[in-house]
Amino acid sequence: MKLLRHGPKGHERPGLLDDQGQVRDLSGLLADITAATLSPAALERLHGLNLASLPVVPQGTLAVPWAGMGKFIGIGLNYADHAAEAGMPIPKEPIVFMKTVDSAVGCHHAVVLPQGSVKSDWEVELGVVIGTRARYVYEADALSHVAGYCVVNDISEREYQLERGSQWDKGKGCDTFGPVGPWLVTADEVGDPQNLALWLDLNGQRRQTGHTGTMIFGVAQLVSYLSRFMTLNPGDLITTGTPPGVGMGVKPAPVYLKPGDVMELGIEKLGTQRQTVHAWDPALIDG
Repeated sequence: MKLLRHGPKGHERPGLLDDQGQVRDLSGLLADITAATLSPAALERLHGLNLASLPVVPQGTLAVPWAGMGKFIGIGLNYADHAAEAGMPIPKEPIVFMKTVDSAVGCHHAVVLPQGSVKSDWEVELGVVIGTRARYVYEADALSHVAGYCVVNDISEREYQLERGSQWDKGKGCDTFGPVGPWLVTADEVGDPQNLALWLDLNGQRRQTGHTGTMIFGVAQLVSYLSRFMTLNPGDLITTGTPPGVGMGVKPAPVYLKPGDVMELGIEKLGTQRQTVHAWDPALIDG
């Protein structure tokens, strides 16, 4: 299933995308798509629906596909060739940082640069959405805790991240720096999460091309690893690292985001995103 939420901010409606690309309205069955909706039992009930009996509705502005995200966890340098372009060693264990929940926005939401930002960068990534609580889980059991997957653009302000005390969170959690969606695609429809192509274009030029099969630490490893340091709850999101081609790595000189830039990105089976970059404007953040 491809679950989604759409409509004006604060008035989002739950829906799912059928095989013809039509939005089927779930508001007669659910008040919203929340962390509770992601449990195996709840997803099984949705799988059993007769989609033809659900009303078709026009798609509104896409929001984050579920409400109630408790944690937005990032993994850094999880592709060896990205570590190389960043001039950093291949990690022996996953590098973990946190993005703020406030950074999460819909897949087509405006990306608003922080005041004074000159080194904001793009990163297409596979997002992993937790469906059942995970605490000290074995790698062999880890994927059973995953409800589904989504596209994430882990936008990063490199000066804040790397030059302001080496606390990555500073450059990762800015408002609008985590577009998510367009959909939450359930795990059964995705299959092997290590067999997905991903890409990103900036202003029509291909910048990133990658494959999740080249991750240093795969999804099952990451879920198991993180569950040893924190409890993963339904609705938590893990974004799993980016392939090479980020602006920081462009030679001979880095290329960073500026107002008017357009990012388009996607992952096989998970859909596409499109964002326009804007200078600081709080009205765009809150709208």
